[in-house]
Amino acid sequence: MTAEDIKQLEKQVKKTKRLAGEQAMELHDLIEDRLPDAYQELMGVAQATYEACKAWDEANQKLLAAQAETA
Repeated sequence: MTAEDIKQLEKQVKKTKRLAGEQAMELHDLIEDRLPDAYQELMGVAQATYEACKAWDEANQKLLAAQAETA
C-alpha cells in the first residue's frame, strides 16, 4: 500500500469519526433534552449512531491493517 493510500484511509477515518461523533451528540441530545416525550425516536437515533460508529471502526481497522502492512 502506498503512502497516498494510507493518507486516504486516514482521511476516511477522520471523516467517519466526525460523523460518529455528530451522531452520538444527536443521541445525547435526545436522551438529555427530549426523553421521555420523544421515546419513539430512540430506536432510530440509536441505530444510526451504531451504524456511524461501526463505519468508523471498519475504516479504522483498514487503516491499522495498512499501517501494519507497511511497517
